[in-house]
Amino acid sequence: MKMKATLFKDIKVSPVIKFLTYSDILMMSGWGLISPILSVFITDQIPGGTVEIAGLASTIYFLVKSFLQIPVARYIDKRKGENDDFNIMILGSLVITLSAFMYMFVTTPGQLYLVQVLYGIGGALSYPSWLALFTRHVDKNEEGLEWSLYYTTTDLGAALAAGLGGFMASSFGYNSVFLSVGIASLCGTLFLYGIRKYLWKR
Repeated sequence: MKMKATLFKDIKVSPVIKFLTYSDILMMSGWGLISPILSVFITDQIPGGTVEIAGLASTIYFLVKSFLQIPVARYIDKRKGENDDFNIMILGSLVITLSAFMYMFVTTPGQLYLVQVLYGIGGALSYPSWLALFTRHVDKNEEGLEWSLYYTTTDLGAALAAGLGGFMASSFGYNSVFLSVGIASLCGTLFLYGIRKYLWKR
């Protein structure tokens, strides 16, 4: 108990870091529901769906995100102030939320690929701006702690969600999972508005 008290003594986390972390707990926990079931959903529910299609869908997401996020990062780095970071982060989070809801209407591999493209665009917009804001507002001499708190809480949320996703899909159907992911992503996006008053303007 004494060691625990020492570890957490005088911890004061920036409000921006708190809201960014709360948001990602919801976002990543939500998307953690999908991770263990997406391949099964593709092979079970999409006519002609195969493991190869599931792999290609994942590849499409990472390719789109990878090619777009560097231009997005360059854009926000060249602009003064944090309004552009905030607005692009919100836009990206909304696109990610929309892609979660759109899984509910996927019936063909082509539609799945389009959703993955949309998901990749959302990630390319959201992640660079989120990282820029987190990096600027992390507290001096607390960098390791605050990054560790972030990863610990988001990883725990994703771990719990991974088990829950399979249960929900088998008990209530795939659409219940996608609906839950969309709602969690939307709530995570709303949490981001908590940092608005702490940002510095042009």
